[in-house]
Amino acid sequence: MTHTHESDPACEVAHAEAPAGETGRTLVAVFASPVADCLLRFGAELGYRPILVEPDPARGLDGHAAVRELGDLVDSTADVVLTDHHREEIGPVLRDLLKSPARWIGIMGSPRHTAPHVRALADLGVPPEEIARVHRPIGLNIGSQTPPEIAVATLAGLIADRNARPGGFDF
Repeated sequence: MTHTHESDPACEVAHAEAPAGETGRTLVAVFASPVADCLLRFGAELGYRPILVEPDPARGLDGHAAVRELGDLVDSTADVVLTDHHREEIGPVLRDLLKSPARWIGIMGSPRHTAPHVRALADLGVPPEEIARVHRPIGLNIGSQTPPEIAVATLAGLIADRNARPGGFDF
């Protein structure tokens, strides 16, 4: 079925009249969690190359192969989300991520609570201007509460940020 409209690539893709192009995006979920599971599944549907980083060999997610170290996985296409702000590894993981060329780095957590990553990074000698590169809160402010809702809000915010749209992360 062909629609009559001026040539609009997004509309053509939405109507399956043209294939979706490669997005060239990477989504790195750090720490195995229910939110990480949803982020990786939904992210793949959105064209991201999904990667789970889980430093603890005793943890993982069914259906997602985990890598233990960041290595060279994080490039300038990467949007990185730490999905657990209670893990003791957040300081070293974020310190290493801040040295990477990641496009965007964020950590889950309510703006109503103290951000534990700030203290963890300061204790490791990370300067305040580098700590400020870590986004928190993350995602669109839609009142999300469940892991799927949190993942949708986060991915929508990442897409808005990447496309320089006002959806953004501001609360």
